[in-house]
Amino acid sequence: MDDFTARDGGGTVWAAARAARAWLDAANGTGDAELTCRLLKLTEEAGEVAGAWIGLLGQNPRKGVTHTREDVAAELADVAFTALVAIESLGLDARAVLDRCAAKVQDRLHPPG
Repeated sequence: MDDFTARDGGGTVWAAARAARAWLDAANGTGDAELTCRLLKLTEEAGEVAGAWIGLLGQNPRKGVTHTREDVAAELADVAFTALVAIESLGLDARAVLDRCAAKVQDRLHPPG
């Protein structure tokens, strides 16, 4: 078990997000320009979701149906993972940030009283 997995209690997603952040830090640095690129990467990935959905619907008559729901889900997963790496790149614990977000949503779905 590598250091990331050990620290994370075996959580593959969280370990991979931390490892990706460390790899990007080593390759590209950690300055504001690099962080900007990591944040902009979310927009790029979201565009790929849109393209896959358009391909699923066959909205490009020249191409027809080119994607499946699984393709769309895979692109959505890329968005989610890219967001986790961006959170880690801000110097925050992505798992804790996501847990707080989930708790906020739960509170909205089930308000007290």
